[in-house]
Amino acid sequence: MSLWYGFCNLLPFEMLHWTFMRNALLALLLMGPLFGLLSTMIVTGRMSFFSDALGHSAFTGIAIGAICGMAAPTWAAVGFSVAFALLFSWVRSRSNQAADTLIGVFSSSAVALGIFVATLGGGSFTKYNQYLIGDVLSVSPGEIGVLALTLLAVLVFWGFFANRLTLTAIHPQLASSRGIPVGLSQTLFTVAIAVVVTLSISSVGLLILNSLLVLPAAAARNVARNLRQYHICSVVFALAAGIGGLTVSYYLGCSAGAAISLLLALVFVITFCLRKKRA
Repeated sequence: MSLWYGFCNLLPFEMLHWTFMRNALLALLLMGPLFGLLSTMIVTGRMSFFSDALGHSAFTGIAIGAICGMAAPTWAAVGFSVAFALLFSWVRSRSNQAADTLIGVFSSSAVALGIFVATLGGGSFTKYNQYLIGDVLSVSPGEIGVLALTLLAVLVFWGFFANRLTLTAIHPQLASSRGIPVGLSQTLFTVAIAVVVTLSISSVGLLILNSLLVLPAAAARNVARNLRQYHICSVVFALAAGIGGLTVSYYLGCSAGAAISLLLALVFVITFCLRKKRA
């Protein structure tokens, strides 16, 4: 962290004089590629509602961890979200129900269970508001370290499975005929989403987390001409919105997560107009 702080000292930006802003910026620089890469497969695989359901399951895990007296309920949330993702993958592989129907079942169940656990015994729901809204300005160096390790793991995973995941999402029968383990690839991807969603929920908030997992790739699809451009544009849009949203939140005193989401929505509108113009 000392190297990062030293680098920030060289930059002529007022907001980087504060340690919490330096931490927030570094966290967003790590989350940008995470959101950007995962967003491409979420949009391609039509799993946008599933990422939202995982956010609800993460909240349930946090509530369970808090009830159990855990000092760091986020880790309970990680475990619960991974179990949730694995259970969804298992049910999906053995059911003839449409994916959106199963997602609705799991999402509504997770929300109900989370509220039930959070209010069990007359407990107050207000103490969980921080997870609904999020606050990237309170991110700690330890959390940044976890994000860095997660990004490294996702990059390694992407290097091995990106092409397989794309083919699986577009044409699972063709992928299976070419010897690609479709079920395993989808399961690993859902677990990756679960981990990233859970680790990010306290920074950007449950209410807008799903938009950050959908908008980068949705905007990238408007202008990308091939798969490589699609991935690069998605990551660039996520990074630019993260930096821009943090800057806006500093000068206007608003939520950084909301500002990032709105900037991504603006990017989508702009790229949509460019797409229509190009067409």
